[in-house]
This record gives sequence, structure tokens and C-alpha cells, in this order.
Amino acid sequence: MKIASIACTLAVGLLVALSWGTPAFAQATRTWVSGVGDDANPCSRTAPCKTFPGALSKTAPGGEINCLDAGGFGNVTITKSISIICEVEAGVLASGATGVLINAASTDRVLLDGLDIEGLGAGTNVDGIKILSAGVVYIRNCSIRRFTGNGVNLNSTTNPVRALIQDSFIVLNGGGVHVMGNANVASLTHTVVDGNTNFAVQADGTGNIVAAANSVLTGTAAISLLNGGTADSFGPSNVVSGSSTFTTTAPFK
Repeated sequence: MKIASIACTLAVGLLVALSWGTPAFAQATRTWVSGVGDDANPCSRTAPCKTFPGALSKTAPGGEINCLDAGGFGNVTITKSISIICEVEAGVLASGATGVLINAASTDRVLLDGLDIEGLGAGTNVDGIKILSAGVVYIRNCSIRRFTGNGVNLNSTTNPVRALIQDSFIVLNGGGVHVMGNANVASLTHTVVDGNTNFAVQADGTGNIVAAANSVLTGTAAISLLNGGTADSFGPSNVVSGSSTFTTTAPFK
């Protein structure tokens, strides 16, 4: 009996020692990144992470990632509700790779605010922001440029997704904003889509819609509509330079 008791005590002591020797960080509702951070940190304000992927792994679903200072925080794949909000220059340098890939659940909401997403013209048919699945994606105050694919590529083939793009620049890509798949909608407000090689906006397939208000759409093909896709203008508020026109123009209410 005494031997068994000693063995049990030793086993418990070993487990406690192992738990002390293995640091663990619970997921937080708010995390931070910094140009001088480290992904081994817990991503707190006083011990920030270095990259968006590092912070994302330590942020709870529905949480928020903020930027402490300017930096390059890496391309990232998002699979849950999250907000990435930066009031300083938050670079996503994605040479030859997608800048932000969103493949979340149909009820998830993703907010991207203040990102500078740069593709360097590298790779073949890679996108700035590629949306495969989500509920709603908000893109605000972002610059997306020099991707060989599309600046924003909304292509959910499962559930319909809404992408709301506000106060952003989508320039010098293969295509600007591309929508296809299962009844997806991209809405642009106060956004400039310019200098993209193939089109400014494109809707491909019945039920897929591009809508715009107070935006600038310029290019050889300003509006490209394929296979029943439609483009809607809210009021006579858009500047369009290039071929094609909106399907409908709805008055402001």
C-alpha cells in the first residue's frame, strides 16, 4: 500500500511539473501585432505577435486583431469570424501567393480594415483577397494592388456571400472585383477600381451581382457581365470609364 501511495504521489508530481514546464496561452478576444513582435508571444498589447497568422491562432472566434505600429504582417488564411483593424500601415506582402484567403463558415463575419495588400505582380492568377466561403466580408480602407489574378475574388460555390467594400483602392491587378459562384453579391461604396488589366468589375453567372455607389470604375472593360451576371448602380453617383454599362440604376431613397 505504501509503495502504491508513493508511486501515485510521484505520478501526480510529474504531471504538475510537466504542466508548469509547458506554457499555454488561451485564445483572447483581442490580440496585437507589431513590426518588432514575436509569434512566440501571447499577442497581448505588451507582448505582441509578429504576423497575422500568429495572432489569428491566439484570437478567439469573433475576436479582434489590432496593429500597434506599422509593419509587414504576412499573408493569412481566415477560417472563422474575425476583425483585423489597423490604423497604421499594415502591410500584407504576398509575392506569388494570395494575400488574404477567407474560407469560413456560412454564419461567419470577417472585417478587414486598414490593410495594404501588395502582390508585386508575381505568380500566376493569384488574388489579393479571395473569398471561398463566409457569411459577410467587410473590406474597409484597404489598398489592394499588383496581383496577377483579381484584387477581390468572390467565388463561393456553397452559400451566398456578401462582400461590402468601402473607401478602398483596387488598382493595377489582373482584374478588379470579380464575382461568381452561388448568388454572391459585392457592393462598392466610395471605392476606386482603376488600372486593372481585364476589367474593373465583373459578375459571372445568374444571381451574381456587383453593386456600386459613389465609386470610380475605369478600364478597357469597366463593367464585364457574363452568363447572366448583373451590375447595379445606386443613383447616378458612379464614374464609369470603359466599355459596358450597369444593368439597372436605382434612385437614392
